[in-house]
Amino acid sequence: MKQLLTCIIAGAVALFSVSQIMPPAQKLRLAEGVIENYYVDTVNADHVVEEAIKAMISTLDPHSSYSTPEETKALTEPLDGNFSGIGIQFNMMQDTLYVLSVIAGGPSERVGIRPGDRITMANDTAIAGVKMPNTTVMKHLRGPKGTPVEVKVVRRGEKEPLTFRIIRDDIPIYSIDAAYMADPTTGYVRISRFAAETPAEFDEAVRKLRTEGMKNLIIDVEDNGGGYLEAAQQLASRFLDKGDLIVYTEAPRLPRFSYNATERGDLRDGRVVVMANQYSASASEILAGALQDNDRGLVVGRRTFGKGLVQRPFPFPDGSMIRLTVSRYYTPAGRCIQKPYTKGDTKDYRSDIYNRFDHGELMNADSIEIDRSLVYKTLRNGRTVYGGGGIIPDRFVPIDTTFFTTYYRDLVAKGAFNRYAIGYVDAHRDSLKTAYPDEKQFVGKFEVTPLMMQGLIDTGKEEGVEYNEDQYNVSEAYMRTIVKALIARDLYESGSYFRVANELNPVYREALDLINDPKRYDRLLSGK
Repeated sequence: MKQLLTCIIAGAVALFSVSQIMPPAQKLRLAEGVIENYYVDTVNADHVVEEAIKAMISTLDPHSSYSTPEETKALTEPLDGNFSGIGIQFNMMQDTLYVLSVIAGGPSERVGIRPGDRITMANDTAIAGVKMPNTTVMKHLRGPKGTPVEVKVVRRGEKEPLTFRIIRDDIPIYSIDAAYMADPTTGYVRISRFAAETPAEFDEAVRKLRTEGMKNLIIDVEDNGGGYLEAAQQLASRFLDKGDLIVYTEAPRLPRFSYNATERGDLRDGRVVVMANQYSASASEILAGALQDNDRGLVVGRRTFGKGLVQRPFPFPDGSMIRLTVSRYYTPAGRCIQKPYTKGDTKDYRSDIYNRFDHGELMNADSIEIDRSLVYKTLRNGRTVYGGGGIIPDRFVPIDTTFFTTYYRDLVAKGAFNRYAIGYVDAHRDSLKTAYPDEKQFVGKFEVTPLMMQGLIDTGKEEGVEYNEDQYNVSEAYMRTIVKALIARDLYESGSYFRVANELNPVYREALDLINDPKRYDRLLSGK
């Protein structure tokens, strides 16, 4: 058989060398056959083909991609909304898995795992003291639903390690990071990604906030890289009238497709502000653009990323996948969200955010590169908006660098903040819970003491970060808030972090000021 194949390849080579005619697909198959049969060393044909696919895709746009079966699974899990595992949030502290929290009703909670526990072994594998990366740790803890994993736990107050047998189960992955009342009438919802369950999570958060008095809403999509178009479409429809255009797509080989609100939204009343920055992309931009172009809300922050290329997944039987760009997004006013790019040049494209910083766009609204030839009008109030890539905010807020020092940077890089906060909660969990039974009391009353800050300094020294008094004084207020936010996260839930840390976020402060100033809000929304 191999001899026959060799003859066919040789014949084909001879034939096409004469005719000079060769369809691209046939040429690719022929090249793979030549390599596999004639290369001097043993060839992994699967690897050769995968690299060929990656090379082809690299000549296209920056967002078309190929992923292996393993990569595909890792990419889709956060968007599909769940995976099978033991139901904990953890951090690695001094090469030991430290349990930050347990999922309510999840497998770990059911058997008695507690926050503060240290998991040292999973089945017969040591996961403590071996410098194991987080991805490898997760492989030992995750697994098919219904399968068991036996873990050994070191718990404060217990002389001997405890053993728990946990039956893995479906674990939800939430896309709403935080939802709370920013003031008596203003709700705040932070969305980390647009996943399959995001609309349901959002609706539940809104219902809760309404019971607490919410009239107006801040939606935070800072650093949100996107996700499912349908999720963003559904969220936008909550604020619009039936039939209002949300986004549309166009492509040379496909008809224009419009996404419209299918029913009258139940959040049409009240002021709405969207927080966005240079890392808000794709579905985040669709939401921001839909509310801005329909004059339903204001966007506050900095120009968004500018990802307006639509990828369609093409899965292969082996679990691998090509995500190929098939069309472009356009906002209701007709703006293309996608920023300019050169085919095959991903390096310059990936450097765009750094380039924005270098020429001052993140610090000064006047430095935003606006294409004055791409002028559009919002649909109701006729406000001027611009195309050319990304969503330009209605109210620009510069990035805050006043607190930044190399000392602060090094503490972050060495993990000193996380390590100190985890250790502090571990040592004081019971007394903290007694003094501050709920998150609101903690946020309102807890103060980071000078002794605690000295503990952070000492933790930094243990990690090789030399104390710098001058730089410490510059960053101190910011660092105090971060310590408090991390303690809140470890003591209550992940959303508690933002309730504290948002005090330092100038975009959040501007959004809150704007939403509580009806005259200024209406003036910006009217374009006057």
